[in-house]
Amino acid sequence: MKTSQAKSVALAIAGTDPGGGAGIQADLKTFAALGVHGYSAITMVIAQNSSSVTAIAPVAPAMIARQVEAVVSERMPDSVKIGALGTAAAVRTVARLIDHRGLPAPVLDPVIMSSAGRRLLDRAGERAMVNLLMPRSMIVTPNLPEAEALAGIRIDSDSRARIAAERLVGFGARAVVIKGGHRGGHYAIDLFFDGIHFVELRAPRVRGGGAHGTGCAFSAAIAAYLARGVNLEAAVPAAKRYVTGALTRSFRLGHGRPILGHLG
Repeated sequence: MKTSQAKSVALAIAGTDPGGGAGIQADLKTFAALGVHGYSAITMVIAQNSSSVTAIAPVAPAMIARQVEAVVSERMPDSVKIGALGTAAAVRTVARLIDHRGLPAPVLDPVIMSSAGRRLLDRAGERAMVNLLMPRSMIVTPNLPEAEALAGIRIDSDSRARIAAERLVGFGARAVVIKGGHRGGHYAIDLFFDGIHFVELRAPRVRGGGAHGTGCAFSAAIAAYLARGVNLEAAVPAAKRYVTGALTRSFRLGHGRPILGHLG
């Protein structure tokens, strides 16, 4: 039997999804599917399903800190994934925790809007994320609308995607991957940039119009591979393969978007 020190551990700091498709619930399923134990700290309690968000209750920043302190005091995680934070106060709290507890540089999924179109980070939170979390991040994983909002540029071509990637890395993150799920074509093409090299990550587009929680699963999968000791350059394509596989196993629970098939 492995000891606790032999088990890889990843910490997710994010909001909830009672429907199990996105948020903390998707993060923990991704960690489990990839053989990593999941810690979690809830930032927002969100009433949502695969088609809509009906209510949001932010968790007090002090309580976010208490959750992280509780698990970190027992065992330092090997990696950290950050998702929806909601407010500038939550962003500042998480940035302080990274510094004061010496947390690993996080995988930052810069969640601004839900897939249903509900804002999940206020305007002050956006500015705080750029100023405080991006410089502390191992990698930032925006989708196309998030990359446009953060970089302040319309992305309508490959060349402009590269300009946006350069701007985002310029905010201080070690690397960025701009997800290509919102762009058309037969292939889903993500753009990885580490400040020196651009790499296009291609996969055949899975039919069906996508699924609820793909961004959460992608960033969580990167964190899971990092927790297992995989380097960043290999963790990103491995995470893309994981999400592509989960998309092929997706299913519907109702009339909303499909749910990823995390566990086969």
